[in-house]
Amino acid sequence: QVQLVESGGGLVQPGESLRVSCTPSRSIFSINDMGWYRQTLGKERELVATVNLGTPTYADSVKGRFRISTDSIQNTFYLHMNSLKPDDTGVYYCRVKYDYRDYWGQGTRVTVSS
Repeated sequence: QVQLVESGGGLVQPGESLRVSCTPSRSIFSINDMGWYRQTLGKERELVATVNLGTPTYADSVKGRFRISTDSIQNTFYLHMNSLKPDDTGVYYCRVKYDYRDYWGQGTRVTVSS
């Protein structure tokens, strides 16, 4: 079993940057598939960015603006969000696959508004 602790959401203005973090209860070296999803108002949860065996994948809507990274020393992975838009507003969830099961974080809210 894996517990995930998220942090870093908040309120920013359009064009600003924000970083959200996810720390798993198991070593990040034991996890090959991790990612970020978001749920915006009126929509289903959607993929934002994932990294599987070191290869990142991004939703078209965030390509060139968002970046997923890992820090093995902090045992944490991040979603770096730049040039944020109001459409990026939502609850962001981290996910990992471990031992063939998906585990989700509690979600952190990101609001982009002037």
